[in-house]
Amino acid sequence: MSDTRPLPGWAQTLAVFDTETTGIAAETTRIVSAHVSLLDEDGKVSEAHEWLINPGIEIPVVATSVHGITTEFAVANGQDAATAIAEIMAVLEAHFDSGIPVVAYNASYDFTILDREAKRYGLSPLAHVRPIIDPLVIDKQVDRYRKGKRRLEDAAMHYGITLDNAHEASSDAIAAGRIAQALARVHGDKLDMSALALHDAQVSWAAEQAASFAQYLKSQGKTPYRDDGVWPVR
Repeated sequence: MSDTRPLPGWAQTLAVFDTETTGIAAETTRIVSAHVSLLDEDGKVSEAHEWLINPGIEIPVVATSVHGITTEFAVANGQDAATAIAEIMAVLEAHFDSGIPVVAYNASYDFTILDREAKRYGLSPLAHVRPIIDPLVIDKQVDRYRKGKRRLEDAAMHYGITLDNAHEASSDAIAAGRIAQALARVHGDKLDMSALALHDAQVSWAAEQAASFAQYLKSQGKTPYRDDGVWPVR
């Protein structure tokens, strides 16, 4: 899907962020790789930062099967976890302080894990996590009734974004940024606001989407997810 309409101001320069981890539970998961880069208005990378981290624990086989990073490789080649987490936060904080929006697909996952990692190593978590652009939350809001899944791969295909090497932090982060720009072009009439206003709107949208899904789960006799809908840090 393509559109030639100009981008709203918030989408003209974007930072993008993604992590690969040891699992999915925020309180116990460790980050094993991370990527932060800047995209220009054409979606081209103008600055990039990569981290491979020794998480200090065994990387489960199921996690390795997703991102390809083994415990042995991380131990041999990875950076000290506390140092890496501090560096990641410093790069992100610089972008936030500059007013550059940070894109993360399913942002409450990556930013919650980063928050817990900071606390684990006695570091001060990011104080001002704003503005964030979450293409998952936005896509659900502006195209509510589209059928099918909303994984990163699905959104990339729908918006015509190339996603090579899925579940590799740099590929996922850059694809998420380009999806955000595609959303800005296709649904610009619904997203014509400042980055900060869009961030605040997503706080409400995420809560509403979670409440709707919780109602659906209850109707199916299932238990809703705990803390779902708290965005961007649970």
